[in-house]
Amino acid sequence: MSLLFTYGVTGSGKTFTMTGSPGEGGLLPRSLDMLFNSIGPSQAKRFVFKPDEKNGMEIQNQVEALLERQKRDSQPPVPKTPSSRQKADPEFADMINPAEACKSDSIDEDCCYSVFVSYIEIYNNYIYDLLEDAPFDPIRPKPPQSKILREDQNHNMYVAGCTEVEVKSTEEAFEVFWKGQKKRRIANTQLNRESSRSHSVFTVKLAQAPLDADGDHILQDKSQVNVSQLCLVDLAGSERTSRTRAEGSRLREAGNINQSLMTLRTCMEVLRENQMCGTNKMVPYRDSKVTHLFKNYFDGEGKVRMVVCVNPKADDYEETLLVMRFAEMTQEVEVARPVDRPICGLAAGRRHRNQAFREELSHRLQERGAPSVADDPAVLNQLIESLPPLPCCELVDPSDDQTLPRLIEVLERRHQIRQKMTEEFNKTAISIKSILQQFDGDHSAKENLLNDQRSKLSEKERLLANQRMEIERLEKKSKTLEYKVDILQKTTNMYEQDKRSLQQELETREQRLQRELAEKRRMEQRMQGAVTDARLKWEKECERRVNAKQLEMQNKLWVKDEKLKQLKAIVTESSGAGCAPPEKPERPSRDRDRNAAQKRSASPSAAPVSHCVGSPHLTHVQCLTLISRGKFACR
Repeated sequence: MSLLFTYGVTGSGKTFTMTGSPGEGGLLPRSLDMLFNSIGPSQAKRFVFKPDEKNGMEIQNQVEALLERQKRDSQPPVPKTPSSRQKADPEFADMINPAEACKSDSIDEDCCYSVFVSYIEIYNNYIYDLLEDAPFDPIRPKPPQSKILREDQNHNMYVAGCTEVEVKSTEEAFEVFWKGQKKRRIANTQLNRESSRSHSVFTVKLAQAPLDADGDHILQDKSQVNVSQLCLVDLAGSERTSRTRAEGSRLREAGNINQSLMTLRTCMEVLRENQMCGTNKMVPYRDSKVTHLFKNYFDGEGKVRMVVCVNPKADDYEETLLVMRFAEMTQEVEVARPVDRPICGLAAGRRHRNQAFREELSHRLQERGAPSVADDPAVLNQLIESLPPLPCCELVDPSDDQTLPRLIEVLERRHQIRQKMTEEFNKTAISIKSILQQFDGDHSAKENLLNDQRSKLSEKERLLANQRMEIERLEKKSKTLEYKVDILQKTTNMYEQDKRSLQQELETREQRLQRELAEKRRMEQRMQGAVTDARLKWEKECERRVNAKQLEMQNKLWVKDEKLKQLKAIVTESSGAGCAPPEKPERPSRDRDRNAAQKRSASPSAAPVSHCVGSPHLTHVQCLTLISRGKFACR
């Protein structure tokens, strides 16, 4: 576990140090490039490792991983939230120079690896997930939900419910990072055009699991999974409101940023005080989400490194001085870490074997009657006590001639006793040697017998090994067939479900089509009946109208006949009463007659006028017209 964070005043280049620019990659792209260059050929397939939502990893079998991949491929894409900053995503190839690519050689090739990344920000002391794909509602947009901190079974702090994305290449990891970077909160201040208003934490998790004996599959044992973690933190810069002239939300953001950085400084000061003065004060990690999240690192679990960013501007002299003092103070903080010391001596199996050999040898020597001096501390104490004690060797007077002779006498007696003990020891050694030679003879016979038994046992072991290999091969084949059967069974179930759903849909559509056809027939029948009724009604109406029209015409003809009869009677009476006929004009030529007729037809007043007898001022034509209209009758 490692923690790397940047610290400095606002506008000092912390974000640039972390991300870099095209052609000059920062800490994050370089770390990703080295990681994937090292584990590239040893990566596991996607969804083999799966986060267990408790800051741990679990291993899925091939069938579950395959179903997860198929499920992901079949899911529709989530509508993206429109971003306020429409920036082009930089390509990872532009960040890292291929000539600077590096890799680690300390990778175990007998293991499988997988990389997961997550990206969060701490804004106003609330934690938000920058990789969360929440559906965007343009009518009623919902604000992002804050996350909470939890402690796992190993007492490590983590963000509960945080999105962890499995990535398989440096380009994919950098794309995920830039996706979250677009959602990070930045604002324009008096000191920085794009000032970070939150602390961002990009976490890279590397999961490792050993392979089986054949090196084909990962062992399905969660206890064998090792997870290492790298946290890359871009802290927001400290700033003074007197210089930024922040107001409203910017002022609140600056206050929370300065408070969290002050809590970090306080924690470092308490750690240094506990170290230097031997006190045991409580470190206030819980006063800020930043220090609470990285509590385990400051307590000694993992390594912590800080990159100090300094702005050479003269206006930032006081803030830069405080940053340098904090960096100097953090260099004095040392946290004791538990170190696993290896046990010196023989291995466990060899220690037990040698102890059993010594016990067996001591038992054989006791049976043969040989003394066991080295194993009996009472005999050693008795021998040491039998030696004469040394006299006082202090010389008080130069003319003392008694102390040295007494010392020489005691040493001579000790030398004699030592010689006797040496002789006894040699005799005992010779007897032990003879016993060992006899034991070796017996041992050689037993060794020959054991060799024969070992040869037979080796043959049986070879047979067992061959049988075991055959059994393992058959088990592997059976497992592979079981996996294939499971896949085919699940695929068959999926197809059967699709078939049932399609059959249900087909039946539904057939029923709907039958209903539509029945409805169409009923409508046609109704339309035919309606057309027949309408035709009959129209024929009756036409017949009725024709009869009415004929009756009306007959009435009109009858009226006209009556009027003509009356008119004839009136004309007859008027001619008998002495109405003078009109004068005959001269007969003009044919053209003149035609023109005169046209003029008479165009203007009837131009015709010769003959007046009615009963009405001298009316002509005969006018009288007939009035009579036909029923105005009056001519007398």
